[in-house]
Amino acid sequence: MLPVGEFFEAVEQVLTLVIKLQVCSEQQQALSDTCTAFASACSWINENVNPRLTNRNSIQAVCYQDVKDRFGLTANHVVRACGRVAANRLTAKLQGKKVKNFAPTSFDCDARTFRFVEKDWAITVSTTGKRLTIPLRASNYHRGKLTWQNPTSAQICLHRDGGWYVHIQLKSEPPKPINADNIIGVDFGRRDIAVTSTDQSWSGEGIKETRDKYSRVRASLQRKASQGTRSTRRRCRDILKRLSGRERRYQAHLNHRKFGLKTSPFRATLC
Repeated sequence: MLPVGEFFEAVEQVLTLVIKLQVCSEQQQALSDTCTAFASACSWINENVNPRLTNRNSIQAVCYQDVKDRFGLTANHVVRACGRVAANRLTAKLQGKKVKNFAPTSFDCDARTFRFVEKDWAITVSTTGKRLTIPLRASNYHRGKLTWQNPTSAQICLHRDGGWYVHIQLKSEPPKPINADNIIGVDFGRRDIAVTSTDQSWSGEGIKETRDKYSRVRASLQRKASQGTRSTRRRCRDILKRLSGRERRYQAHLNHRKFGLKTSPFRATLC
């Protein structure tokens, strides 16, 4: 838990927007051919490059020209293929598994092989053939997020529904944290319902006993309702409804009385 007034340095945030592409039959074929070439390149790299190499630059240094000549990919697609193999190898190594097969259902793009054109709400993307201009089927949410943006990385994917989609990565800096002395961190649990960064704590023993009591009463009423007459079931439902409201009011009152009053000079934030 962070001490009062101390915060970790903010890290870069990445939001991925998944947008359907409006492709014609010719464009579908071009995208499919590129996916096949990209997956074949990844498989060849993984099979022919030293399996101990998990760094993209190291892999690229020993196979770049061979891959470019064999599979007809653009230079940047070759670089992205090396990057995907490196990432998959590293993940497999951490999990103690082998690298899975590379399916011909996607290929990665960077700023040179992909561009978002806001005025037309379309993208341009390089393939093994010519560069394509493909309209986006963007929702209002997508338009709001992409307006005035210049994304530099994306992935073209064939989904299980048979449609082609672009996964656009938007990078942004999170809001700067407030550097203040009147903020406390709170860790919630069951044994201690709250422990703050100012070393205050509230035992949950009494609350646990009350919860267990309500739980026993509920179980008893539900058992009676399942075995009783119609009028018995109706009365049990009414009692269960009142019991639920009583338990909710008890919890809200306890939280306010125990936590809100003692920490009123501070503004509480969750950690």
